[in-house]
Amino acid sequence: MALKIYRPTSPGRRGMSGSTFEEITKTKPEKSLLLPLKKRAGRNNQGKITVRHRGGGAKRKLRIIDFKRDKFDVPGKVATIEYDPNRSARIALIYYADGEKRYILAPLELSVGDVIKSASDAEIKPGNTLPLKLIPSGTLIHNIELERRRGAQLVRSAGAVAQLMAKEGEYALVRLPSGEVRRIRGDCLATIGQIGNVDHQGIKLGKAGRKRWLGWRPTVRGSAMNPSDHPHGGGEGRSPIGLPGPKTPWGKPALGYRTRKRKASDRMIVKRRGGK
Repeated sequence: MALKIYRPTSPGRRGMSGSTFEEITKTKPEKSLLLPLKKRAGRNNQGKITVRHRGGGAKRKLRIIDFKRDKFDVPGKVATIEYDPNRSARIALIYYADGEKRYILAPLELSVGDVIKSASDAEIKPGNTLPLKLIPSGTLIHNIELERRRGAQLVRSAGAVAQLMAKEGEYALVRLPSGEVRRIRGDCLATIGQIGNVDHQGIKLGKAGRKRWLGWRPTVRGSAMNPSDHPHGGGEGRSPIGLPGPKTPWGKPALGYRTRKRKASDRMIVKRRGGK
């Protein structure tokens, strides 16, 4: 996968880059694996905005992705590599031997015609899925489960890759892309290889309108607001914050203030990201 750099034919084109899509083999998705996707514009089931600066964007349909990879001992052949507007990674359409079709995340080096398999005796090659306890230490993996049969929750974006570091009893030590080392049960599934579309991080949008196509709305600076709307607002001319540290619109500290509650799974973290 490579990037194309646009000629600066306008101010918006200057510095803009995008995907060449040379790995894409089919433009129309499989109809049986599509669902309608309603826009929520950052609102929850009560209609309240819980994520700001969202709305609009191009109309999309949801591709049903097989994150569980639970079709065991049935080989599947890669039919197409496709674009998915809902994620940064590419997806692969798999035709299984029993006639079923499924989408999976397309790893690097997976191409049309390759055969993949989810099985305990599967070969250690990109696209195959095995329990962590059966994968050799040092192997690069993605699409990792945190709980057995729940489906993969970790390492699913373009270019992401984790590494199986070691095994301790019924647990495996996995180093995640953030640098965090986490203990995961050995019977959880993971897929071999690195996720494709590795150049995604190098894309430059180039103009504000392209961000709007992705469903992102503009962000207004707090210092440009009134005091009633933001703790940073008000004052004659440009004013400093004037408080002990930056604040959110609701008066909470914006830097260094912990807002996350402890999770039961936090005890599985061996080394936190950032070396802490």
